Amino acid sequence: MSHTAQVQEIDQRYPIGRFKRPETIAAEDHARAIAEIAAMPALMRGAVQGLDREQLDTPYREGGWTVCQTVHHVADSHMNAFMRMRLALTEDWPTITPYNEKAWAMLQDSTSAPVGWSLDLLESLHARWVMMLDSLTPEQWLRGFTHPERGRMTIEFAAVMYAWHSRHHVAHINRLRERKGW
Repeated sequence: MSHTAQVQEIDQRYPIGRFKRPETIAAEDHARAIAEIAAMPALMRGAVQGLDREQLDTPYREGGWTVCQTVHHVADSHMNAFMRMRLALTEDWPTITPYNEKAWAMLQDSTSAPVGWSLDLLESLHARWVMMLDSLTPEQWLRGFTHPERGRMTIEFAAVMYAWHSRHHVAHINRLRERKGW
């Protein structure tokens, strides 16, 4: 099978596969999630390096967000995740406010702002996020928040999920680049 055929077989919505909720989460999973969250800003910057405005305005799949929207979505999503974890560390199982990520992706700053703004934001945000996660005690990893639609989530579950989220969206852009030959 040719490389092109292999690339086309990947589900463009889930290029690394759907997120699978782990049955258990151990200390080594914490370390892996922290490492992936730490690595994401550089991986995202690398994924968009050298792309021009037309390429940034290209959807990663038919009916999907543009590369630009994807980068800004990750910044929006990860700001929310960081704040939710901070709330979980300072309040007793707070109920968080969900947001409409599709509507946020359509706002002008998500469609038109330079991706460098969100790349810079992700570097600083992820540095603080990693510092916070590195400082957690075993008991703090088990603190959490309540999502009105998804139920209770521990910090350790959220960290594993956002590590996947990081890889997921970087893969969207990298797979688009492979398909387009950029």
